[in-house]
Amino acid sequence: MATVNLSDYQPLQINDAGSFRIGIVVSDWNAHITHNLRDGALQILQHEGVKAENIDVFTVPGAFELSYATMQLCKKGAFDAVIAIGCVIRGETPHFDYVCSAVAHGITECNLQTDVPAIFCLLTDDNEEQSIARSGGKHGNKGVEAAVTALQMIAFRRSWL
Repeated sequence: MATVNLSDYQPLQINDAGSFRIGIVVSDWNAHITHNLRDGALQILQHEGVKAENIDVFTVPGAFELSYATMQLCKKGAFDAVIAIGCVIRGETPHFDYVCSAVAHGITECNLQTDVPAIFCLLTDDNEEQSIARSGGKHGNKGVEAAVTALQMIAFRRSWL
């Protein structure tokens, strides 16, 4: 959202974040964008106390493959949360709409079918400039927002286990 800086958050100070295990699935499509999102997420996770050795990063070819990889990691049960990172930029055909919708539904299914929070970090922008602005540019970094969301969802889940 253009009115919110995606990198702004209040430090969470979660006491047991060092024990959290987090999977990150990153699309290689639009890598100059998705790698910035990944790096933003990694920075916040480690800043909040998640140990580097407890974070596993996996790559997939494109955004469409995020749902499959995220579901496999969620079903495996080795992670407390999985962050799905991708970027789809509108083109001249309806392909954009199909991919964005499929990924949104796929990540939703991960949340409904498993006990592991799956975090949706898919930029769906009209042009490359908007994606750059949301991956470390003037609107912050959605990867930061995704990392904060993952930590909050892990804390939420652990609060009632």
